[in-house]
Amino acid sequence: MALKVDHVTILVKSLEHSMPYYTKLLDLIGFSKLRDYVWSDGEGFFLQFNQAKEDTKDYERYASGMNHIGFSAPTAEFVVEVKTQMKNAGFDVPEIQSFDQARALFMKDPDGIRFEITYYPPGVSVVD
Repeated sequence: MALKVDHVTILVKSLEHSMPYYTKLLDLIGFSKLRDYVWSDGEGFFLQFNQAKEDTKDYERYASGMNHIGFSAPTAEFVVEVKTQMKNAGFDVPEIQSFDQARALFMKDPDGIRFEITYYPPGVSVVD
């Protein structure tokens, strides 16, 4: 039996600076805020945020550690809507990428932690 992932804890340089980004993004993708710095999908998965300690290394691409968190979107239009609303909220948002038939949006929080919102058509694998 495989264990179910139940939470991810993300450390940010500044809770004050990062929480507007996460509040907007998590609301758009269906998470509910349970209390300060804790959100849930309502099905037993939680995202928790804490303040990073001073003098720690910045998140670096391809360094050891978490590279990104990926979420499956219900439609390609949903991916476009997330991009549009995050951009309208004042956040930097890159262009949507196409991988085979999948449509992927890779965004970075203020500390450079990446979030992927992707629509996978039927038959397209999540991890290929």
